Amino acid sequence: MSTPNGFPQHSGACVTQSAEGGAVQDLHAKKAGKGAKKEAGGNGVLTFEDPPSVGTSLNETLKLLPNELKANMKIKSITPRPPRKPRLERAASLDEKSWRRWRRFRTSQESLTDPNETSSSNSSLQEASLSPPVTGRASPCHQCCQQNSLQSSPDASEASPMGKSRGGTSDLGKRASEISSAFGGLLRGKAFAGGKPRLSQIMPARPLPPMEFNVASHTLRTANRIDSDYMDYRHYSQHKFGRVSSSLSDTRLHGSGMVYDNCSTDSMKSTFSLLTPIRSKDVRSRSYLEGSLLANGALLGAEELSKYFPDRNIGIFVATWNMQGQKELPVNLDDFLLPTDPDYAQDMYVIGVQEGCPDRREWEIRLQETLGPHYVMLYSAAHGVLYMSVFIRRDLIWFCSEVEYATVTTRIVSQIKTKGALGICFTFFGTSFLFITSHFTSGDSKVNERKLDYNKTIQALTLPKNVPDTNPYRSSSSDVTTRFDEVFWFGDFNFRLNKDRETVDSILNQNSGTDVSKLLAFDQLTSEMSRGSIFKGFQEADIHFRPSYKFDIGKDSYDTTSKQRTPSYTDRVVYRSRYRDDIHAVKYSSCPVIRTSDHRPVFALFRVKVRPGRDNIPLAAGQFDRELYLIGIKRRITRELQKRQQQKDQKSSSICSIS
Repeated sequence: MSTPNGFPQHSGACVTQSAEGGAVQDLHAKKAGKGAKKEAGGNGVLTFEDPPSVGTSLNETLKLLPNELKANMKIKSITPRPPRKPRLERAASLDEKSWRRWRRFRTSQESLTDPNETSSSNSSLQEASLSPPVTGRASPCHQCCQQNSLQSSPDASEASPMGKSRGGTSDLGKRASEISSAFGGLLRGKAFAGGKPRLSQIMPARPLPPMEFNVASHTLRTANRIDSDYMDYRHYSQHKFGRVSSSLSDTRLHGSGMVYDNCSTDSMKSTFSLLTPIRSKDVRSRSYLEGSLLANGALLGAEELSKYFPDRNIGIFVATWNMQGQKELPVNLDDFLLPTDPDYAQDMYVIGVQEGCPDRREWEIRLQETLGPHYVMLYSAAHGVLYMSVFIRRDLIWFCSEVEYATVTTRIVSQIKTKGALGICFTFFGTSFLFITSHFTSGDSKVNERKLDYNKTIQALTLPKNVPDTNPYRSSSSDVTTRFDEVFWFGDFNFRLNKDRETVDSILNQNSGTDVSKLLAFDQLTSEMSRGSIFKGFQEADIHFRPSYKFDIGKDSYDTTSKQRTPSYTDRVVYRSRYRDDIHAVKYSSCPVIRTSDHRPVFALFRVKVRPGRDNIPLAAGQFDRELYLIGIKRRITRELQKRQQQKDQKSSSICSIS
């Protein structure tokens, strides 16, 4: 039985209504020649008893398209390509489709581009390019399903001539059979639909754009950073965690040097922590005694430096204070060591003291107590009553060389060590540092004596000893300050103002703020440095604080005794560098709240550039004063407990009276 227009009918097939709302045509199957015979199996796949003739198989199939469908389908020119074997999947429901669309954002890019997982009933039509619809009775749900599939597929009317022109007779026969099999995927949907509306799954034609890593997703946060020579760690992690397939986060993070696995970030941290994984063979072969500047994995190399200091700048706090030999120490040193102006604490603290308190150990404990558990005392030295302490963040002690120190006595009677200099030097990564604290000759008119103290110090200070010079070609045997990259010199230099007391008091009363330029015009040190007679090559930050000497103890007033000493800038911090712009002064000020001495502490904050180094220097190997660290932390805890107990007692002792 055939239709008036001669099209063969197949029972159970669907046809879409035209855009004008035409009626659905009921057509029946007919055998043509050796004709195609539809199997009555439950899967609804079209098969042929005998293969059709090679020359007419494609044309016979294309005749299955009604004229109404051809008129309503969008014509699109395509370039045919060899078809792939379709993989049939059941149609997804509306709930499944919306759920899969949401889940697609969590699907890896690799799974989207995998040819074995992107095939579906709809994509089979797109790949085949020639998909003739089989007409017959259709339910409303299947009409929508078929219409959606046909709109997303190219027009077969234009694909057929191109297929004839490009393929041979054997290719045409094979293509026709594959087209029939592909179209059977649409017919199979009814067996799984169960009478409920179902739509065929639509997969994107191209991969989704890559996801950004700045999303607030816990699963995308990285757990470890590994070096480029540890890339084979990826295979180890896959084997350890039994990973079968990779995801977007796994692939992208591994490709960018990051490690991530299917397990949670917390479990990864517990397994490998945040430290760089080290292979056993590297532990066996590496030697930290020798190394090159850019060696991969060098302890003091560029790679390690960039991990701790990406901009290669560290913060250094340098302070000087003449304690006048007072036994009593300030109750609180927070305003001195931890000023509120900078938002963050510094990486290194260097404190020099002149005429220090009798109990030097107590002073160091107070410093440790104030700085807290994040800092350790790298080194401490003394020359008579000259003290110097170097504190550094505990994470950075591994990158310091051995610490060396030397002293110079400038007094004629060397047994009295109240005047002189104390120097401490070490190398941090590849940058050498020298810190000198001095106490020069006192007296308003003894400028030449102070210059002699300076010259004797730079000549007699025998540093460095074992730590190699980072640039010996720019060093001088007659000047210790030329043998280091960064030099900080601070102390009580005792330079005065060349003016009488009345004039200085008048200037101070007129300018109660930070404008002290009129006073600095009479400063002896500023004048001598401009002439080049002292501190050659050194600089000093701009001064915007009042003179640090001489105060009445416990008061903010200058000397009111019978001597009426002139206020002066005796306590200073100067610096020099081998390389231009390596040192940048951030803050230069005094601490007026500490009044236990006739001097006010003076401090400066610096930002210093650090360069990578070599592993062939003698390392400090993480040495620090452990006993001092424990005592300081214990005191800090005890002080906090006492403070809480006092607050508790105040609350319990308060009395509420009712009148």
